Amino acid sequence: MALRFSAIASSSLVRRRLPIVGAFCVLTFGLSNFSIQSFTKTGSALSLPFPPLLRSKLRQSTSVSNSIRMEGSNKIVPSIVVYVTVPNKELGKKLAGSIVKEKLAACVNRVPGVESVYEWEGEVQTDSEELLIIKTRESLLEALTEHVKANHEYDVPEVIAMPIVGGSPQYLEWLKNSTREK
Repeated sequence: MALRFSAIASSSLVRRRLPIVGAFCVLTFGLSNFSIQSFTKTGSALSLPFPPLLRSKLRQSTSVSNSIRMEGSNKIVPSIVVYVTVPNKELGKKLAGSIVKEKLAACVNRVPGVESVYEWEGEVQTDSEELLIIKTRESLLEALTEHVKANHEYDVPEVIAMPIVGGSPQYLEWLKNSTREK
């Protein structure tokens, strides 16, 4: 096994790339977590300790993001990102402005040039649209949805919400302070 490893390690490709890969592993997993012994025992990259380490790192980052998250802090509230499509730039600008003015969202990004393909009334349609990416409190979703319905040209406007599970505490605090309670 050690002979196969040394043959691989002596190739010019590995010698040129190994310092970069090694530095990445050390920075990502820490020197104490990296054990070349486990590699040489089986001769297989599958025996490297990365999968368990990645799981533990992911668990740690999830718990960190949950602590950054929301409920435990009075500075940060449960927040969401909401997607809404509009048929043109004018409606996008008008709707985004009214959403922020009513404090239903802290920020609305307008993304032009979206092409949507969908089925409507039994036929496949293709339309150019603008996408609104809305950052707001979870508690404002119902009011935001009603506002979109009341100010939209479509019979069935898209309103899709996804949770924000973590992020910059300062940004999430700003989001809270820029929106109304309910």
